[in-house]
Amino acid sequence: MSAPNMLIDAAIITPLLAVAGILVFARMPNIREGVSILAGVALLLINVELYNSFNDGQALTRHWVDIVPGLSLSFKIDALGLLFSLVASLLWPVTILYAIGYMRGHKEDNQTRFYVCFAVAIAAVMAIAYAENLFTLFVFYEVLSLCTYPLVTHAGTEKAKQGGRIYLGILMGTSVAFFLPAIIVTWLVAGTLDFQAGGVFPEQTGIALLSLLLVLYVFGVAKAAVMPFHRWLPAAMVAPTPVSALLHAVAVVKAGVFSLVKILVFIFGLDTLQQIPATDYLLYLAGAGVVLASLVALRQDNLKARLAYSTVSQLGYITVGALLAVESGVVGSAMHIATHAVGKITLFFCAGAILVASHKSNISEMAGLGRRMPITMIAFFIASLSIIGLPPTAGTWSKWWLLTATLETDQLVLMAVLLLSSLLNIAYLLPIPLRAFFPGAAQTNDGAVAIKEAPTASLIALCLTAGACILLFFFPNPLFELVSQIFTEGSQ
Repeated sequence: MSAPNMLIDAAIITPLLAVAGILVFARMPNIREGVSILAGVALLLINVELYNSFNDGQALTRHWVDIVPGLSLSFKIDALGLLFSLVASLLWPVTILYAIGYMRGHKEDNQTRFYVCFAVAIAAVMAIAYAENLFTLFVFYEVLSLCTYPLVTHAGTEKAKQGGRIYLGILMGTSVAFFLPAIIVTWLVAGTLDFQAGGVFPEQTGIALLSLLLVLYVFGVAKAAVMPFHRWLPAAMVAPTPVSALLHAVAVVKAGVFSLVKILVFIFGLDTLQQIPATDYLLYLAGAGVVLASLVALRQDNLKARLAYSTVSQLGYITVGALLAVESGVVGSAMHIATHAVGKITLFFCAGAILVASHKSNISEMAGLGRRMPITMIAFFIASLSIIGLPPTAGTWSKWWLLTATLETDQLVLMAVLLLSSLLNIAYLLPIPLRAFFPGAAQTNDGAVAIKEAPTASLIALCLTAGACILLFFFPNPLFELVSQIFTEGSQ
């Protein structure tokens, strides 16, 4: 076994080794959190080395165990998986840094359990990213659902438990009802679950069966939050803000849209997708979800609730891009996985910082806040521009490619949908920092209240991610070059 291939094991095992260190130093918070950060940095370095080996043209695979003939737990490095793993491993240590300030500043209980579950979730993400086949992806997709449930219910209140029941009920229910049957039928029809360039289905496979399978997969991968199976995401907002960041940027929703893109491109194949009648119906359903979720976000006064529905809308962009079934659409979707991650995690970091520093969670209470928390609100403004897709921020490029794909496929209605959604993004995001800095008559009388910036660790984290939003605008080539390899022979 070559050293680069062993790095695949290291990528999955490193977060689990962190679990042992976190438990050993459970009563020593500084060392406990230090272990998490060091593990995050080590994981990032491992994934960078895998990226370098992949770019050198090395075929990187790792076989764990055969379950039955033709069905195994195995892993393979490709461009799309590297994108997901690099995003997650880059944001893990930053999120831990943020959590140090938030969890201590908010005096949260059960912090050791939080860091343990977080690390297990990252291990599951690495396995999903590098899964060579649908079976491996499905196993760790379910592990991710289970290990994030204690994070959603972290507060232990009845509201948190109710949110957790909705979270786990929808995710596990759709997996059993839709995702698993689709995998079984795929295996019976295609004789394989391995991801392959151009898809796996034989030419004689019936269009009706392919349409049914496509519907099962799109709704079965509920972590992608395609309506109407999106309610788990707003329900999970009862969790602490670092968990919301994990759900929305680092792990869960990104595992959903990554899995969906992987299935559409490497199980169906773009040529097959173009021939399936259900593709158009699902495409317009996803487009409708983009607008509807934006409209719902516009009505939310609670900041985390508004950001949650914003995430549902933004995930719809990724689903639309993949269902357009052209390379430019997939490139746009893959880039949006990364650009949305840095933008949305910044917004959630800012929401948590505001809560810790000012104890405010409703947007209507935040007028004038920018004068007391200028760094936080400037970061919020930068991240808002990225979600909207305006220069000089990262979201500009992914939305550019998605709009290009709608033109390429003559889907002018969907182009209008994406443009309308961006206008709605402006309407529900930009008034927040604007009212914070220019409150006018709406300014409240809380000037006497000693409000200052959030704890330093949290502030550093949100500055890093806001900086990434700008950095990826001026230096998008490494990201673009990686996602462009999704369709090259070397990435297969």
